[in-house]
Amino acid sequence: MPSPKQTRNTPRHRLRRFLNWLIRLRGSPQAIARGVAVGMIVAFTPTIGFQTLMVLGIATLVNANRPVSIVPTWLTNPFTIPPVYAFTYYLGSFFWPGPEPGSVARAMRAAVREIESLDFFAFRAQLGVFLDMGMDVFIAMWIGGLIVGAIAAAITYPLTLRAVVRLRERRARRRAKRRSSSTARSRCGSSPGW
Repeated sequence: MPSPKQTRNTPRHRLRRFLNWLIRLRGSPQAIARGVAVGMIVAFTPTIGFQTLMVLGIATLVNANRPVSIVPTWLTNPFTIPPVYAFTYYLGSFFWPGPEPGSVARAMRAAVREIESLDFFAFRAQLGVFLDMGMDVFIAMWIGGLIVGAIAAAITYPLTLRAVVRLRERRARRRAKRRSSSTARSRCGSSPGW
């Protein structure tokens, strides 16, 4: 039988903790879903190092839940940057021509190694790594990132909205059931025992 500490680290338990955090957040379900959508759009843009600041600014402008908007930006991290940004470049290169996608993918792997060696707060240097690849690459990555991000946002907004509404309704039903059962018990306990 697994220990309690082992069960806390299972993917299912982590998902449950995240969903509990999500439904306890203040704000309307629409604001929470908007936060996820904003985070998804920004996550696919080549703004590593600036993503948190960007997402907080945009979330404030569109009245989205700010803490939730940060979470999707973690999709792009040193492990996922090469495939994600290579794909966004590939897609964007249909609209803004640039170098061959294979050479860009190799340059991205080298860029990620350089980003890993930088200080966490070296935002300018992190962005400079991508700008050094050339404006044609950077613009194509922006175009592709906005397309992928918009599609991801269009998918996650209704899913998040539905999930938050259902989870909050389920939570309210459970609370009402607990209240009614505790009220019934207190009535039974307060009646005179003949």
